[in-house]
Amino acid sequence: MLGKRCNPVRRCRTGTCLHDAGPIWSGPLIGLSLARCPACSRHLQYGKTEQMIRVLLFAVTFSFSLVVCAIEPFVITDIRVEGVNRLEEGTVFNYLPLKVGDEVDDEETRLSIKELFATGFFQDVRLEREGTTLVVKVVERPSIGEITITGNRKIKTEDLERALEEAELIEGRIFRRAALTSFERDLQDTYLSLGQYSASVSTSVEDLDDNRVALSINVNEGREARIRKINLIGVEKEDLGDVLDEMRLKDRRGFSLLSRKDQYSKQQLEADVESVRTYYLDRGYHDFEVISSSVEISSNKQDIFISIVVEEGELYTFGETVIEGVAEEDRETVLSLVTMEQGEPFSRARISASQSAISDHYSNQGFAFADIRARTQVQAETLTIDTVFTVVRNERVYVRRVDISGNRFTRDEVIRRELRQLEGAWFSSSLVNLSKDRLQRLGLFESVKIETHAVPGTEDQVDLKILIRERETGSVLASAGYSDEDGVLFGIEFRQRNLFGTGKELSLALNNSDAVDAISVDYTNPYLTQDGISRRISFSTRDVDASELDTAEYVLASDSVGVTYRIPISETNSYNIGGSYEKIELGKNRLTPSEFTTLIDAHPESDQFIVTSGISQDSRNDFFFPTSGSTGLASIEMSVPGSDLEYYKVNLQGSYYYPLNSMSLKGSLSLGYGDGYGDTSKFGLPFFKNYFAGGPRTVRGYDSR
Repeated sequence: MLGKRCNPVRRCRTGTCLHDAGPIWSGPLIGLSLARCPACSRHLQYGKTEQMIRVLLFAVTFSFSLVVCAIEPFVITDIRVEGVNRLEEGTVFNYLPLKVGDEVDDEETRLSIKELFATGFFQDVRLEREGTTLVVKVVERPSIGEITITGNRKIKTEDLERALEEAELIEGRIFRRAALTSFERDLQDTYLSLGQYSASVSTSVEDLDDNRVALSINVNEGREARIRKINLIGVEKEDLGDVLDEMRLKDRRGFSLLSRKDQYSKQQLEADVESVRTYYLDRGYHDFEVISSSVEISSNKQDIFISIVVEEGELYTFGETVIEGVAEEDRETVLSLVTMEQGEPFSRARISASQSAISDHYSNQGFAFADIRARTQVQAETLTIDTVFTVVRNERVYVRRVDISGNRFTRDEVIRRELRQLEGAWFSSSLVNLSKDRLQRLGLFESVKIETHAVPGTEDQVDLKILIRERETGSVLASAGYSDEDGVLFGIEFRQRNLFGTGKELSLALNNSDAVDAISVDYTNPYLTQDGISRRISFSTRDVDASELDTAEYVLASDSVGVTYRIPISETNSYNIGGSYEKIELGKNRLTPSEFTTLIDAHPESDQFIVTSGISQDSRNDFFFPTSGSTGLASIEMSVPGSDLEYYKVNLQGSYYYPLNSMSLKGSLSLGYGDGYGDTSKFGLPFFKNYFAGGPRTVRGYDSR
């Protein structure tokens, strides 16, 4: 309709609005009170009443306002899309509700504009009519061409990039300014939670060619705020220093300048408050409460003051312990698993430990889903707390199937022969844990997880799923260098601890230096028999010129071959027995010590038949990085009577691993004694069999020979 005048309430500032292009619709408004006339692009001016109404509607609904001029309905014979560059026209048609043949009116037009805006692809949408053709004019939102991040040190760039992905701010994606604003605000909040109160975050958007933009995220982390003082208010019955020691956050008073524990973190403060709560609840303060915790920052944003207000409450002790849900004959057994005693300070940790012990007791008997409930009954008059354990055993279950996954190279049989929880047997948590430890002691896997899944439709069956992540077990090492002791040295070693996925081990080593030339070959079959008897076969040849070692002047050449068997006698202990043959040739020069010359003159060549025997123990929970358990070896090495050189050596070695938070503490012991016997007793222990201490593995700071 030609010359259609817009709604008089929305009049152009010029006072007229007659156009020959026919009715036109536009959205969204610019600001709250002004929009542009869809044809002449002049600003439309609203009356005051309508302005107030629109402000209220915007504040309540946060929705777009659309200018829709009146139009007489018409039937669409064609649709044309204008303004698309990066997108395909088909994308617009997919989201446009109107199709050729539809009758269009004001309501349909408004809904169509709304649908196209909802895609997020466009920053402006206009619908125009040319005869019976509907023209869709769009202005595409720019895409993100590049993103740069500068100034961040506290937060890693990788972490920021992941956060940008979550905010859908990714190169190639449609740019939404609201997403960038939200990201900027969230990043600022993150720095505040880390104690970076003077940090500031700014963003900028630069236009590029091809309707793209470059985003810049600039961070000024400023100076870190430090904890000046931690006030614990309400601590009266416990030692204030002991309570403060439970917190990882520390104030700056007397604290090392090299430490970072006076750096504030919101997450760490929350964890410390829980640590204080646990401290009190484990010492009998059943009614303990944290009234409030607050953080204040100085005007220069450099010092933080933390205040925690607590109410300790009364000190309670354990009262009676009652066991419910067990047979009379089992009551004493279950009671013996309870770690609390009447009269001791109340402790929630002791209750949890007792629950776990009772649960393990029943789980080892096949009651995998035993439910051990604990409730307390407070006796305020006597300041005691009675504890009631209710045992619900549920059905006894057995293991239907054991599934193994993740072993791409290792054969199933290598894993299954270490399992102590068998298919078809009653479930036992201790056997499951033992199986896991045995697998980790192999040294073939990065990690081992065992999951228990109930079999659907049954109450007495479970499946075990063993999740394996293998480690690289083969290695080829080549080395070259120089040392004061050995001079120029070269070495190459091949080792495969999981030969062809069978769990067998093969190693070959060649070492050459000014002092030592050595070749050694070892082959170990850990399961020579189904009972777990292992066999190790070894061969070595060694030439030593001790004059190059700065120890003594002599020459030694030896060849040996041997075999050793390990016979398991328990889950962690084994008996070792082996034998070897060794051929030794000794030489001297004019600088050879007289103590050595006597033996060399008597036995320049010797044949030794050596027997070794001992007991070994290994209860570590991991081969490479144990955090608990121990290893031990008590052995004797002796040349059999009638050998050219008769001697014996007794050895005792052990290591113990103790968990210490996220680390483990290792203690080691090594003792040895040797001597000659028979015809060799006058020489004592042959000098080339002597013990040596020193080097990084024994006594640091001393030579290894």
